Amino acid sequence: MLFAVRIGLGFQFQTVGSVSNDLVSAFGLGYADIGTLVGMFMVPGLILAIPAGFSGRYVSDRTLCGLGMLALALGGLASGLAGDPWMIGLGRLVSGAGFLLSSLYFTKMTADWFSGREIATAMALLVMSWPLGIALGQVGHEWIAETFGWQWTFFAASIYCAAGAVAVFGYYRTPPDLAGARETSVSRLSRRELHLTLIAALVWGTFNAGYVVYLNFGPLMLEADGFGAVEAAAVISIGSWLMILSGAACGQVSDRTKRPNLILTVCMIAAMVSLALLAVSGAGVAVSLAFGLIGMAPAGVIMALTGEAMRPERRAFGMGVFLSVYFLINAVAPPIAGWIYDSTSDPFNPVIFGIVLFGLVILSNAWFRMAQRKDAPSFP
Repeated sequence: MLFAVRIGLGFQFQTVGSVSNDLVSAFGLGYADIGTLVGMFMVPGLILAIPAGFSGRYVSDRTLCGLGMLALALGGLASGLAGDPWMIGLGRLVSGAGFLLSSLYFTKMTADWFSGREIATAMALLVMSWPLGIALGQVGHEWIAETFGWQWTFFAASIYCAAGAVAVFGYYRTPPDLAGARETSVSRLSRRELHLTLIAALVWGTFNAGYVVYLNFGPLMLEADGFGAVEAAAVISIGSWLMILSGAACGQVSDRTKRPNLILTVCMIAAMVSLALLAVSGAGVAVSLAFGLIGMAPAGVIMALTGEAMRPERRAFGMGVFLSVYFLINAVAPPIAGWIYDSTSDPFNPVIFGIVLFGLVILSNAWFRMAQRKDAPSFP
């Protein structure tokens, strides 16, 4: 149920990207303006993550997650009804606040149910709902816009998010062993928990930043190899579609073998090699296949670190800290990659930056395990 509802996050996020040409025509925007509207979805996360986690001490996970889905729906409604770009931007900010709130509690609720069980598989399934929602938006939004008008892309995403809110309010239940956790929840982390949470956020943040580099500069590498723009984008997108399946499979392998560190290291080496091979003429399809099947597979393995970093009664606040670092890294890394490209005019140089980011994933995960072993864990 959480997977199905969380699809709405990606579905709502993709709206502006899917109807960008319509917005340019309707409001006379430039594509820099479109990029700003896309980015506004992430802005609330930089400010609200820790307060959102703190609020978990006083309000149930179900209520906060459901309110987040309602904010996503209301933000999309505002954007669809907009008569000027400022209203669209306001709608994106409201949706972004809902994205932050629901994302935090989707992750916490999954950790609550599956920590100590098949956590890597559960987290993999959860996080793969985001690219699936984006992919469904890429396929469906354009048809909706052509058939009913661009406003209905926002309305359709809002309807989905509102239905998701109903599902969360109506069907989610707290795990029996944590039924009284809110009354005993703590709005702070111990020094050890804070240390582990910050490192886990570094692992997740650099992993996602490397993926963004692949999405943005992989097509430019293929265009330099003679691909057309549309063809290059299609080839690079293969990796995103494959990771939806490979992520769940990798989580299962990790849970069954109990070798998450080895699995993550092998996958990150595959990601680094894949990016390096973008410089080889004619390797585009093979690179995208390898990147999606192996390189991006350990998403759930990485997210499972959150369940190991903090005790259940501290997860709400801890996830706020975790997401704050994640949003910060992903706000800084793409401009750095863009600056590298602007400075050198060679798309392979930001790709090298992406390789470095995936290398940092390996090092950060090793740091997490060393910090974890330094003191005897005080919780399972």
